[in-house]
Amino acid sequence: MPPALRRTALLCALLTGAVPLSTATAAEPRAGAPAPSPRFGPCPASVPAPPPPERVECGTVSVPLDHTRPDGDRIRIAVSRVRASGTPAERRGVLLVNPGGPGGSGLPYAVTKRAKLPEAVRRAYDVIGFDPRGTGHSAPADCGPMGGLFDSPGSGDPVPRDRPGERAYLDSQRRLAADCAAGTGAALPHLSTRETARDMDAVRAALGERRISYLGVSYGTYLGAAYAAEFPHRVDKLVLDSVVGPEDWHDFDVRQAHALLRQRDVLFDWLARHAARFRLGGTAREVRAAYQRVRDGLAARPVSGFGAAAFDRAVYRALGRTERWTALGDGLRAYLDEGTVDRLRPAAPFDGPESRTYEAANRAVKCADGPGPAPGRVVADIRRLRRADPQPVLTGLEAAACAYWHARPAQRTRLGSPAAPPALLVASAHDPVTPLAGARALGRVLPGSRLVTLHDDYSHGVFASRGNGCVDSTVGAYLVGGTVPAGDVHCTGPGLPEPSPRG
Repeated sequence: MPPALRRTALLCALLTGAVPLSTATAAEPRAGAPAPSPRFGPCPASVPAPPPPERVECGTVSVPLDHTRPDGDRIRIAVSRVRASGTPAERRGVLLVNPGGPGGSGLPYAVTKRAKLPEAVRRAYDVIGFDPRGTGHSAPADCGPMGGLFDSPGSGDPVPRDRPGERAYLDSQRRLAADCAAGTGAALPHLSTRETARDMDAVRAALGERRISYLGVSYGTYLGAAYAAEFPHRVDKLVLDSVVGPEDWHDFDVRQAHALLRQRDVLFDWLARHAARFRLGGTAREVRAAYQRVRDGLAARPVSGFGAAAFDRAVYRALGRTERWTALGDGLRAYLDEGTVDRLRPAAPFDGPESRTYEAANRAVKCADGPGPAPGRVVADIRRLRRADPQPVLTGLEAAACAYWHARPAQRTRLGSPAAPPALLVASAHDPVTPLAGARALGRVLPGSRLVTLHDDYSHGVFASRGNGCVDSTVGAYLVGGTVPAGDVHCTGPGLPEPSPRG
């Protein structure tokens, strides 16, 4: 297909909802008319079935592409639902859930997250998942080649180390921004968190609910705080777990990158303490040297397309969850012993369709949420990271592309409101993906909120995830009974894990 026709087809797909969920979805309403209740039916294959007798059902809600122009073009938001399992007297309404991102599909989350919720919460709430606009089955974003992001996956070194490397890095971000502008077209400025918050309110209205409760994790906390800013009086309970702070996305990305370096030092020390298990060295310095040998080897000679960039992505993913550290240690050892990367390589290919949608939506949302950094600021921050550690992990510097974004928002996304009811914020004390400082900062724009901190914990995602009774009972009591703690809550965490048995 010629490029011009392809761009037109992509825009048409975006405006009409791209991938249909099923034949049992709501008819397209008249432009400007209230969205009718979704007609729920079968779900796509990406949504797992819950154990009987419960069942999941899916549908769509029609929303304006631009909520300030309700008579304009429309898109469809994919929605999933698992009904409350309790009696009518136990029901507390609907609980919208979001797993994070930005860019992640939320449609399966109604099933996967609900399965981990306390029973009282499952009995009280219809759990509602949804694919935010630009993701999954909700008009997925397409940024094409994204400046070469998917070319020869894993080859090359993603860390610029001199001025020519810095210029090449910025050029890749410029090309990424141009590809997103070409692929997404007129929708580019509307793939924002603020528009998604308004989509959430359209889902609320379509479900016939006066208010909603909400559980968001990671980026989902940012989305929940944006909903509270737009619709404070339509919030019932608000749980924000692993909190993104109220700052520009590039500032957040850089803060995260520094936190990941501190976490990697903890990892090196942990691997050294278990030297007999991993054989990477008996001191953190020796483990770092082994780590560097792996990375240098893959940078010089990628294994089946798995090079330094792919390695950094694997490390980035593992650092956020301590239960992934054993596999990472085993993967390092396997490469040093055998030259293989099977234990490091993710199950899903980076250049696969789901990953392409995620990466496109991630940049589109971040760059629509507020002004981007200047190119000089991007370079300065990378240099500071290199001074902090000669081998930084730059995987999470996604908002660097916003330096060249074609649709430049004038203002940042508003977060929080003094008119919203008290929220419950949840954080792990040593989470490197969403550092604890972000939760404290967001709490200041949500007056009356309480912070539940899991101390001596190093992982991302806490409530109904870490299996901590103190956290889960506190949040469960808030969701079911409306119990707001008298003050911030401090829970004792598990510390660092023991390595899992050899596989």
